[in-house]
Amino acid sequence: MNDVRIKNEVSQLLQGNNIKTQLSVPQLVEKVLARNEGLLTATGAICATTGKYTGRSPKDKFIVNEPSVADKIDWGTVNEPIAEEVFTNLYTKVLQYLKEKDEVYVFKGFAGADKKQQLPIQVINEFAWHNLFVHQLFIRPNEEELANHEADFTVISAPGFKADPEVDGTKSETFIIISFEQRVILIGGTEYAGEMKKSIFSVMNYLLPENGILPMHCSANVGREGDVALFFGLSGTGKTTLSADANRRLIGDDEHGWSTNGVFNIEGGCYAKCINLSKEKEPQIYDAIRFGSVLENVILHEESRIPDYDDGSLTENTRAAYSIQAIENIVDPSIAGHPNTIVFLTADAFGVLPPISKLTKEQAMYHFLSGYTSKLAGTERGITSPEATFSTCFGSPFLPLPATTYAKMLGDKIDEYGSRVYLVNTGWTGGEYGTGKRMNLAYTRAMIQAALEGELNHVETVKDEIFGLDIPLHVPGVPDEVLQPIKTWSDEEAYLTKARELAEQFRENFNKFNNLQTDIAAKGGPIV
Repeated sequence: MNDVRIKNEVSQLLQGNNIKTQLSVPQLVEKVLARNEGLLTATGAICATTGKYTGRSPKDKFIVNEPSVADKIDWGTVNEPIAEEVFTNLYTKVLQYLKEKDEVYVFKGFAGADKKQQLPIQVINEFAWHNLFVHQLFIRPNEEELANHEADFTVISAPGFKADPEVDGTKSETFIIISFEQRVILIGGTEYAGEMKKSIFSVMNYLLPENGILPMHCSANVGREGDVALFFGLSGTGKTTLSADANRRLIGDDEHGWSTNGVFNIEGGCYAKCINLSKEKEPQIYDAIRFGSVLENVILHEESRIPDYDDGSLTENTRAAYSIQAIENIVDPSIAGHPNTIVFLTADAFGVLPPISKLTKEQAMYHFLSGYTSKLAGTERGITSPEATFSTCFGSPFLPLPATTYAKMLGDKIDEYGSRVYLVNTGWTGGEYGTGKRMNLAYTRAMIQAALEGELNHVETVKDEIFGLDIPLHVPGVPDEVLQPIKTWSDEEAYLTKARELAEQFRENFNKFNNLQTDIAAKGGPIV
């Protein structure tokens, strides 16, 4: 591949008369409305729809199989290789496509709030609303930073360019391709803005470990005494709700790095789900959706333009993108010290995991690699009863390196900085989904507060006989009988049967990590 030619083609594109660089929020809003790319809502936000792609397209995501990365990438169904020539040909076609557009929008900024670890990026957009999206989601430069900005990675997003799989070597009209040698992310055929955000996160998941930094798919906040907490959890586990705390300041809601200096936000904004959003339940998110924010696939009342957050007719994956500055209770800049407390959230629909348990380092690595939660009946076609789902490191779609790389880094950092780790089940108690009930949110909040304030550091515990987890016998504000799952079931044998069933699924899932040169499975996994 001709590296010089690739770079020259971008330079030529950026010198075109159709290029609009670093437009302000008001300018971008004007462009969106003038080009009929979206509507202005009653709150002042822009609302756009993304067509048939209302979420990520993981089967259309590729990494270019280049010599410098070939032996490093964890190739497979998540990280699919694509030939250099396929990338080069598509790259040339996309740039020619953008050259012929009347306007193309460029954003220059950063990923990584820690200036020592920042990745300078530029994003080239066909759509003005996509450029507004990245303006809100990434870190915006000041005047001096902009004057000296040299992009180390470039995102090129052309939703209107659709690939021909037979000619272009893709699987469909859609493609998300990362070239680590060319420092380019090429996106086409999809209007879903989240592809840009998550592609940069994938890049950071590759680059940061080279500098001894652990990239993490988690939210983070800091208490009044400077104590830092991380919250890992898949969709539906309560990560956003539980990390939003009036008594703690938000560092970030989704992506972070953990360096020798502490924790830093990778982003400059938030990308929150807003299905069933209400001011009562999530006031911070609700109030952040104002002028400059972007709504995706949210239905508006026709005349008033008031968003109907309960309407999921386009998708359940409705989203709001806004600058972190739209949240009042934040850490600015988005950096803090080393985590005192790490919380793994799971919504166990089998009703057998404890509502809170203390984890050893090996158990933390085991549950980090497992990334367990449940899919519920009715959430996807064909699911008629709860199903265990596992997402490695709570973010498997975004991990270019072997998952064990991240788990080992986590274990080392727990050792070095003495972080306490807890597994918190926000799912079912007293029985599985359908017979039991969802964990009381007030109890969950009380448990997390006790963990964050160090009240569980020396409390007496009992070991779970199936999973080997240390369960606190007392937590302020929580009835003792709630803490041990077996005591909440009316039929102990039914509980043990269901617990063994889940333990076996954990074991089966963990078989893929048999190459791990430690005894994590023996010390961290189920004991029955």
